[in-house]
Amino acid sequence: MFAARNAFLTGSGGPTAPSTVEYLIIAGGGGGGRERGGGGGAGGYRTATGLAVSAGSAITVTVGAGGAGGSVTAGANGSDSVFGSVDANGGGGGGSASGTPYAGQAGGSGGGGASQGGNQSGGGGFSGQGNSGGSSVDAAPDYGSGGGGGAGAAGQNGTSTKGGNGGNGSSSSIDGTATTRGGGGGGSSNTDTASTTGTGGTGGGGRAGYSGVQAQAGTANTGGGGGGGRGTGTGSERNGGAGGSGIVIIRYADTFAAATSTTGSPTITVSGGYRIYKWTGSGSITF
Repeated sequence: MFAARNAFLTGSGGPTAPSTVEYLIIAGGGGGGRERGGGGGAGGYRTATGLAVSAGSAITVTVGAGGAGGSVTAGANGSDSVFGSVDANGGGGGGSASGTPYAGQAGGSGGGGASQGGNQSGGGGFSGQGNSGGSSVDAAPDYGSGGGGGAGAAGQNGTSTKGGNGGNGSSSSIDGTATTRGGGGGGSSNTDTASTTGTGGTGGGGRAGYSGVQAQAGTANTGGGGGGGRGTGTGSERNGGAGGSGIVIIRYADTFAAATSTTGSPTITVSGGYRIYKWTGSGSITF
């Protein structure tokens, strides 16, 4: 309250630059694994208030890309998103039943394990950023692979009759609208039908592929994990879905001055008593 009331007390009579900001940083989601693949984990999800910023120094903004879906083996991890000193880690790739690694990969949220050579574990999520991927079950008839972990919940384990659903994301109203982001990708199965494959978690997770339907990519700018590739079919039909790209959003009280410069074409709004900057591509900001 004191800082807000005194935001205008400068020598020139104009508003001062903020000394702290609130942020939401989401990394790129992991790609789903190939052929009965595990779902990709959501990109790391970091949000807090009170991050110190300094006037006159450019702060780097990096928006992470989603990891590629597995076209030979496991899905690739997503890329990190960064605001200044705060790093959100890319989501873990989903395991693949057609080649190692079978287990889900660790990341912001972990990828789901693929059912091959015994039950395979999901990758672990990074503390404070996300949750673990689900494990697979190497058992007939469906050999269900695990769903990718989400920002709000772990990925579901696969069962002998179904691939696991991706973990749900988390909701934030930092940009003025409650929006859920960071859902994990769904795990695939051997039977290859809609009812036996996992759905993506709320917040941009892609569903697993099945007969006639390619694995879905995670939704752009949500950090959603890609769905696991279908269990049968030929060629690219078995590929996992790519992870969704991340996003960086900051805000601070509108009694403080606007940034002196930005790069990366952020969306800038003033609403609800805040100045809000939203990047869907990498750039910078100077106060």
